[in-house]
Amino acid sequence: MAVLTEVPAMRPSRLVIAAVIGLLGLVWLGQGLGYIGGSFMSGSQVWATIGTLLLVVAVAIVVLEACRGRGTSG
Repeated sequence: MAVLTEVPAMRPSRLVIAAVIGLLGLVWLGQGLGYIGGSFMSGSQVWATIGTLLLVVAVAIVVLEACRGRGTSG
């Protein structure tokens, strides 16, 4: 007798969190690179690096959720 296992679907809440993290990363990257002015963060390499790291985290969350939604694990 075959046992059916249900594949968990993508979690929309995690995708929303990834989108917020990604937008924050874009803003901080833009400020760090000097494209968005008017802040102590403008033109600072530290904020460009932090923004880039946040973008990487956001992409990782989306990729992991997409793999989870397809039922593949690693």
